[in-house]
Amino acid sequence: MTEYAKLIIGEDYISVSFDAGNEDIQAIGSKMNEICDAAYMNGYNWDAFFNCYLGQNAPEILDAIESDPEADMYSVYIEEVNNETKAQAEQLAEIIDDLLNDEEKILSFVKANADDIEWD
Repeated sequence: MTEYAKLIIGEDYISVSFDAGNEDIQAIGSKMNEICDAAYMNGYNWDAFFNCYLGQNAPEILDAIESDPEADMYSVYIEEVNNETKAQAEQLAEIIDDLLNDEEKILSFVKANADDIEWD
């Protein structure tokens, strides 16, 4: 299993990110775009995808994070560092890695929820 998510736990913040420009991730994004024209997968659309996915599957994580995507990067941060937020960040990194290592989960989610995702 490839680890795509980068988890940084600092004294004042926690961040979770991945490189949306990664060749493997871009290949998944191309397949997502074939399903839904609006799903051109830059960092902002990965943010839209994960907002919808987490809203359905891990709303407690969605409530804890602040998004900070860029064109070629998906990035979120948590300003409060404690055991609960560390666990949530670790769970988010696991969710990201699980999805990016099993593109069928992503593609199935897009097929079922494309109209509910607030694409960029």
